[in-house]
Amino acid sequence: MFPDDTIAAIATPLGEGGLAVLRLSGSRAFAIAEKCFQPVGKSSQKPSAAPTHTIQFGKIVRNKNIYDSLAPAGGEGRGEGELEVIDEVLLAVLRAPRTFTREDTVEISCHGGLLPAKLVLDTLLAAGARLAEPGEFTRRAFLNGRLDLAQAEAVADLIHSRTELALAAANEQLAGKLSQRINRLRDDLMLTLAHVEAHIDFPDEDITPDTKRQLLQRLADGIAFMDELLRTANEGQLLRRGVRAAIIGRPNAGKSSLLNQLLGRDRAIVSPVAGTTRDTIEETANIRGLPVIFIDTAGLREARDEIEIEGVRRSRESLARAEFILHVLDASEPLTGADKTYLAEFAGKKRILVLNKSDLPVQLLDSAFRIPQSALPLVAVSCVSGQGIEALKDAIKSLVWAGEIKAGMLQVAINSRHQDALNRARAAACLAADALSAAATLELVAIDLRIAANAIGEIVGKTTTEDLLDSIFSAFCIGK
Repeated sequence: MFPDDTIAAIATPLGEGGLAVLRLSGSRAFAIAEKCFQPVGKSSQKPSAAPTHTIQFGKIVRNKNIYDSLAPAGGEGRGEGELEVIDEVLLAVLRAPRTFTREDTVEISCHGGLLPAKLVLDTLLAAGARLAEPGEFTRRAFLNGRLDLAQAEAVADLIHSRTELALAAANEQLAGKLSQRINRLRDDLMLTLAHVEAHIDFPDEDITPDTKRQLLQRLADGIAFMDELLRTANEGQLLRRGVRAAIIGRPNAGKSSLLNQLLGRDRAIVSPVAGTTRDTIEETANIRGLPVIFIDTAGLREARDEIEIEGVRRSRESLARAEFILHVLDASEPLTGADKTYLAEFAGKKRILVLNKSDLPVQLLDSAFRIPQSALPLVAVSCVSGQGIEALKDAIKSLVWAGEIKAGMLQVAINSRHQDALNRARAAACLAADALSAAATLELVAIDLRIAANAIGEIVGKTTTEDLLDSIFSAFCIGK
């Protein structure tokens, strides 16, 4: 990593489209852009002369003789200085510090498609830019004080949001709502540490009972706040990565039809022939604001050929990774021995029983084996008419997210990295409180308080290591 480099990357997804955007950031951004950009029209200016936050119209050009080495042997050389037009573009001039990275930045909008964007990028690299590493623009924004570490992570969460609730949570974190609370918590720990260290420096002055009571109360308040944040960990991870739900049942029970209904489109092949689905199909749906990854599995039964054996094996592999299951039963038929076997086999798994084909005469609950409705959620649906699908969505939301989804939860929904740091901080703060209560050596109290404050500081990046930054930003896409 060389922070003084000027970096470039394509910021939009690769593929055909109307536009592609490239980013150039660093101290030489304008000089590099000027080598490649020809203003067109009386009002268009060179990047170095243009006012900040303006858009210039022109062309990206390259020197043809740079590419002579690519010509066939014996071919004609090209004249030095001869220019080739790559594309007509709009070039945005953004001067530091009012940019995402707080560095001089150029953003180029060219025509979409693999070739135009690649050629523009190649031209910028040939002019002196370096290809950006994954997440390097956001990393520079963090290193330059534009964002703290929690806000930087929110950028990735924003990009990967799959529901409006996930988007709202990412926006709250990007706006600094979580960071503000974390910083207050760290300030309180540092204040307590300062009091303790002051008494270490002046050992003749004992901590008075009132002062000790105040310090212990501040620690208790901090631990209570950590507990409040830790309670949001499951919800935060659910919003970010979604929850996996395996759809299981006998062949022809309606698993693929149910997947199509939940997705609102035909994704899986539906056929009256049993055993149509021989592989797992994964798709994400927005269920009451929550991202749920549904896995349509091959029907559970004794496999009859090698392909079906592999399909059933993959079904069971998906079952092992799923957080809960939708067990689909055919309500128009009496319960079979296989149904009873699978009901018993998955009794320890979080699940919802889905009684499909409820538009037909129901025989399942009239059979000799009755399913106790009080034992677990049970929803009757018809995948032909869509009846009961909304009730099933409500049951899924209730199963994975207890209670109402409130705006306050979204502000502080932490991720797994935050959870780890908070757990370490809480453990150290509890040790400090116990030591202070027991009148232990104040040096021991100070050590635990510093460990707690440093762990909290990791969340917003006030205490970091290069390995931690590499781990976080390597998961970003190039160009962000």
